[in-house]
Amino acid sequence: MRRILIAGAGQSGLQLALGLQFHGYDVTLMSNRTSEEIRSGRVMSTQCMFPTALGHEHALGLGFWAADAPRIEGVGVSVAEPGPAGGPHRRAVDWLGRLGGCAQSVDQRLKMSGWLDTFAERGGRLAVHAAAVSDLDALAAHYDLVLVATGKGELAELFDRDPAGSPYAVPQRALAVSYVHGLGPRPEHPDTEAVRCNFVPGAGELFVLPTLTVSGRADVLFWEAVPDGPLDAFQDQPGPGEHLARTLELMEHYAPWEYARATRVELTDAQATLAGRYTPAVRDPVGRLPSGGLVLGVADAVVADDPVTGQGANSAAKCAAAYLAAIVRHGERPFDEAWMRAAFAGHWVSARHTTAWTNAMLAPRQPAHVRELLDAAGRHQSLADRIAGGYDDPEDFADYFYDAQDAAACVAALGEAGEGG
Repeated sequence: MRRILIAGAGQSGLQLALGLQFHGYDVTLMSNRTSEEIRSGRVMSTQCMFPTALGHEHALGLGFWAADAPRIEGVGVSVAEPGPAGGPHRRAVDWLGRLGGCAQSVDQRLKMSGWLDTFAERGGRLAVHAAAVSDLDALAAHYDLVLVATGKGELAELFDRDPAGSPYAVPQRALAVSYVHGLGPRPEHPDTEAVRCNFVPGAGELFVLPTLTVSGRADVLFWEAVPDGPLDAFQDQPGPGEHLARTLELMEHYAPWEYARATRVELTDAQATLAGRYTPAVRDPVGRLPSGGLVLGVADAVVADDPVTGQGANSAAKCAAAYLAAIVRHGERPFDEAWMRAAFAGHWVSARHTTAWTNAMLAPRQPAHVRELLDAAGRHQSLADRIAGGYDDPEDFADYFYDAQDAAACVAALGEAGEGG
């Protein structure tokens, strides 16, 4: 039986560990926290698993919360513009695109703790230890393959930054998350659960999405602020109550249509806020340990995209699925450097589109044709649906989203077809 070590117990590490277990591998998983510490700890992220990524979980029988988490069926987009005389912003664009399948969001405290318990219950070897490079160096010789599934700490430094794939050298957004109960119903589409993307040009974005958390059905309020701009109000890491108060104050001015639903919200728990920032980057997938052993980077250890397009957990799930298939296909042959690079290349076929789209959406000023596409989606339902579908499969954006002529041709084709108006 082949022995595999995975350092990191997030979306990719746990999904891969459970998948390898399913296929009969001897798996050791290193987690820096117990399941109870994860469950009772601070929220770790926002996440919405779109249909393809969700399918990877369900294929392994890991959709434990499918019956309880809200069924997300659309992606809504609003674009804010300044109101008169410096007053609250108003919506210049507002539409809802339909997804081709169901998406769902589950608080990672709930998901990761549940998956960690499942891994242990199924006989997996669990080491509760914050892995260091020295640990992997000492252990690597005892395993056929070592994977690093964490993009934080010294393990991430094993992988050299790829300048060609990493156009940004500093964080492009400051992130501020609140999980809340009590958000009122949405008047625009009361019967359709959706991720809502509210763009405030030049300042950042507000995302609102339904989720399942440790205390039941909830919603996430998530500001992505251009650093040092008017939405960047959480640099001092305020306490939970002040964090929520600032979130709502910004909503009242920059997204009053969302604030109108939020006048009675309260935090789901004392650990329901998070603020921070990080630099998006693509890294070399193969790391070398001090003794010369090789490790393969997984998900955001080697491809860390900003959350502005909501792709982090989705990319992690897709990476874990691609690596699982590559490992199983490889049989008993050695997991050498050539295999590692080929395994990553198989993932990069799709991941490169996610990175390209995310980096484009981080641009300080969006090109005029992007705004024209968003305007046109308000007139053409098929375009709204196509943009929504891109959150599941970002590869489609390459055909029309980045180039002004391609965008114009896309909108013109809709007009010739007589749709909308």
